[in-house]
Amino acid sequence: MSKVFSALAVSVDGYISGRRPDGADEVGSGLGDAGVLFDWYFSGDTDSKVLGGFKLSEASVRFFDAAAARAGAIVAGHTTYVHSSHFRDGGPHPYAPLFVVSHQPVPELSGTQTHVSSVEEAVTAARAVAGDKDVALMGGVLVTEALKAGLVDELILHQIPILLGGGRRYLNELDDHVGLRLVEAVPAPDVTHLHYEVLS
Repeated sequence: MSKVFSALAVSVDGYISGRRPDGADEVGSGLGDAGVLFDWYFSGDTDSKVLGGFKLSEASVRFFDAAAARAGAIVAGHTTYVHSSHFRDGGPHPYAPLFVVSHQPVPELSGTQTHVSSVEEAVTAARAVAGDKDVALMGGVLVTEALKAGLVDELILHQIPILLGGGRRYLNELDDHVGLRLVEAVPAPDVTHLHYEVLS
């Protein structure tokens, strides 16, 4: 069976985006003042073989490409979808079908993007189309809900050495402790890649 994982860039104090400037449009401004979370995408001289346009360090490209190549389907939360202009161009993984979890209508879905109403429904549908690949989760609220439902097998944190001090947190409050086992830690320029197995 395919695994369900999340791979997100996160600050040391646990934020996946920064504060949004006053008056900023939601679309395309989801990172707020935290663009630094993705500086490592361009901090090297090695091309990503899986997702074009990224110039990563050698250590990052090995880790990043292995994780990105696993995704046979993507599940994203409504806020992540609305705040990211990348989805208008097919998404950060344009070759993988996208399922957007939302309790309200979702604008501008393309032919490979589907609106679903619950994380459970989304993961089931994503697994059905992922084939022998895995399901990737995008968005802090979504990952929190999937953890609560016991649906997440692995967490990958691209941890950036910065304290943002505010913004959107990676995880919301959980109902209980969730045990993790460190599978791999890869230090690289501007980032440390941490791969965890979810134990409970």
